[in-house]
Amino acid sequence: MATALNNSQLEILKMLTHLNDEKDVEEIKSLLLAYLSEKVVRHADSTFDEKQYTAEIFKKWKQEHFRKTA
Repeated sequence: MATALNNSQLEILKMLTHLNDEKDVEEIKSLLLAYLSEKVVRHADSTFDEKQYTAEIFKKWKQEHFRKTA
């Protein structure tokens, strides 16, 4: 099944056509992962602030998640 690429994906592919060294490819992958990780953290931080989550809420969720059923 073929998947159409969006404009952003096509732009990235155009830039990557200039990479010939595997080390460069690995470095770009690392940079993209770092960027995406930071973006997720920023979104999570924003959501936590918006929802006013506290450490106590996380402790409660942890207890609920790891509760053992008998």
